[in-house]
Amino acid sequence: MNTAANESYKKSSFGPAFFFLSESRREALASYYEFCRLMDDIADEPTVKEPLKELDFWQEEVNRIFNATPQTTLGKHLVHTINRFGLTPDRFLLLIEGMRADLQQKRYTTLKDLEWYLHRVAVVVGMATLDILEIKGPIAEKLAQELGRAVQLTNIIRDVPEDARLGRVYLPQELLTRHGLAREDILTGQKLDKRAALLGKMADLAQSYYRAAFNTMQELPRLKMLPCRMMGYVYAKNLAKIRKMGFSFRSPVKLTKLEKGAGVLDALFKTVFS
Repeated sequence: MNTAANESYKKSSFGPAFFFLSESRREALASYYEFCRLMDDIADEPTVKEPLKELDFWQEEVNRIFNATPQTTLGKHLVHTINRFGLTPDRFLLLIEGMRADLQQKRYTTLKDLEWYLHRVAVVVGMATLDILEIKGPIAEKLAQELGRAVQLTNIIRDVPEDARLGRVYLPQELLTRHGLAREDILTGQKLDKRAALLGKMADLAQSYYRAAFNTMQELPRLKMLPCRMMGYVYAKNLAKIRKMGFSFRSPVKLTKLEKGAGVLDALFKTVFS
């Protein structure tokens, strides 16, 4: 059992969902969650000396995991996860590809181009989660697309100032041009009124994905949907808070612990009693 990852997940905002899952699903989600957090830290933490080499190592480790010859403790736990729930290599390798794009400061010309990134850093994570919840097929892919895009667009909107400090701009060039903005305006925090209009449009798009995702969840087993519903409710509340405060913020607008807890309880109540 991956105790450290399990405890880390239970202490997160979505920990209550753990109590409604079997032990094997809890352990699998914890291990996959640990992998995702590790890849994210490699891409974002300044203390990582050679992040691209770290990603190279983990790309090789994923290949070893699927050959049942991992070198790391996490890799050994993930062998059990893929054997039990049938996760495929793309659930790991596409995420690494997305982190590599972050480090290389990849630019996105159109919304369609941005979907390439959303798929790698969010949709594929949703697919892995649904694999572990044993929900597969077209409806699983549909939900992963809807919720993954909604959550990652919320992250992009929320983190515009923080990403700019890392030299990263995820807003597609076609939208920047349409709103009278240049990439440099985002990096330097200029023309906040025009940026706010652009982010408002992005928020509308994210909200449409949330609505679609919550509708899709109605077609699936309620308790299995609890982790997905909790994530959706919490991130949707974060988007609502950003919208209420306006889109001209200079630092990320995040939920307080109390606000996150309210989102979790809302999801729990509607899952159990609706």
